[in-house]
Formats: sequence, structure tokens, C-alpha cells
Amino acid sequence: MIHVENQEEKEGEEYKMDIKILNQDKEKLSFVLKGIDFVTANTIRRLVVNEVPTMAIDRASVSKNSSALYDEMLVHRLGLVPFTTDLKSYTLPSECKCKGKGCSLCQLTMILKVKGPCNVYASDIKTDDAKVKPVYENILIVKLLKDQEIDLEAVAILGKGKEHMKFSPGLLYYKSYPQIKVLQQKDGKKIYESCPRKVFKLEGDKVKVVDEKECILCNACTAVSKNIEVTGSDNDFIVTLESWGQLKPKDILNEAVKIYDDKLGEFEKLIKKLK
Repeated sequence: MIHVENQEEKEGEEYKMDIKILNQDKEKLSFVLKGIDFVTANTIRRLVVNEVPTMAIDRASVSKNSSALYDEMLVHRLGLVPFTTDLKSYTLPSECKCKGKGCSLCQLTMILKVKGPCNVYASDIKTDDAKVKPVYENILIVKLLKDQEIDLEAVAILGKGKEHMKFSPGLLYYKSYPQIKVLQQKDGKKIYESCPRKVFKLEGDKVKVVDEKECILCNACTAVSKNIEVTGSDNDFIVTLESWGQLKPKDILNEAVKIYDDKLGEFEKLIKKLK
């Protein structure tokens, strides 16, 4: 558990924030975040989806395309291929020293040259940077018949989800931490059978809460009995972050927090300019 304390006073109480990891793997991170509110939770969600940059194909020059797809459709499909992203080696075109004209710091050239008959997969897209490659190599781009071919040069850049969803690194969603109270030990069987997520355990005629985190706040149990109370916390949340693969979930979250801090710093400077 990561424990953070802030000595700010809030109605005479110490402000505390806690993070407890529930599940974590290569593409998904789930954790309990305590000590915030709905506004902060939604701000983090918006930063992840809209502000964290990733690499994607932005434009392409097509020399040959005798496939069944028009040039525009082919390039559109290429643009939706997720690429592993190296945020340390590349910068946003708008923040680059070249001022968006295009250089090795803000763009990467990719080549797709294939001749049929064959299936064209994301793995056929070649780059000079080993750190930037298709996340899922078996994504089907197009099928080529005999003598059909594709020869094009594409340019990948860093972008943000607010510009186009192809740049979005993943999806973040959250729910209020469930608060479940058994008021009276009655209707135990009804309560147990009504729950779709098996939050309860039935012990004889008595019902016991075994895993409140699994509750989806559907209130199916309160619909069959008045002897149980289910509410959602206003300050504690269960947050889930699913990465599309360009960045690791933890890196996405760290980058979102960094962007949040930069925006607050910029806002502070603007406030100081006010008279």
C-alpha cells in the first residue's frame, strides 16, 4: 500500500490519501483509491483518455495500392494500429524544436511493402526504431490476391486522445467503494440468491459479506429485503485502468499525474498574473 499524507487542514482533520493495488498485469491495473472525490476521480479519467500521448500513424504516402481497399481506407486502418511508445525519445510535434516541421525527435518513418498473394498484418510494418513496433503483430490490415501489392511510406507521431482516439492509451473507469450493512439477520437466503456477484456467504439462515469490492451497486439485494443497506462511498473508489498496449498501465497513470501537476502549475502562474 502506498500511503500519502498531506498536512493541509480540512475541517480540523488531517487529509489522507491511500492507494491499494487489487490486481495488476501487463494490460490491466485495478486499485482502491481513498481520500478523493468524484471530481478528482473523473479528472484522472479524462487525463488518461485525452492527455497521455502515444505513437500512431498520422499520414502516409502511397506509391502502389492494388488491394481491394481504397488508399484512404488502407491508411485509416494503419492509423488504428497501436504501437509501443517511447515517451523519452519522442516529443509532441507542437512542443518540438523543429516547430512541427518534422524531425527525428517528433516523427518516425514506417514502411509497408508487400506483394500478394498473402495476408498483410501489422507485423509487416517496418520501422528503424526497435522500441516502436505494433503492439499486436497479428492485426489483419488487408488480404492481397495474386499480383496485388502495397508500397507506402507512413509517418508516425505522438498525439493525444483529444485530437483523435487512435492516440488514446487506454480506458480508465471507476466506481464508488461499496458500503454494505446487514441491519438484521433476516431474509438471508433471499439476499444471498439475489446477488449476481456472490458478494455474500450464506451460513445457515445468516448472511455474511465476504467481498464488498465485487459489489456493482445494483441494489438487487435491497430490492428483496429491507434488512440490508448498500451505498457507495463519496471519497473512496475502485479504479480500473485498461491499457491498449502502447504503454504499461502504471506508466499511463504516472504520466497522467505528471500532466495534472503541470496543468496545476500553469494555472498557478496564471493566477499570479491577476491583479
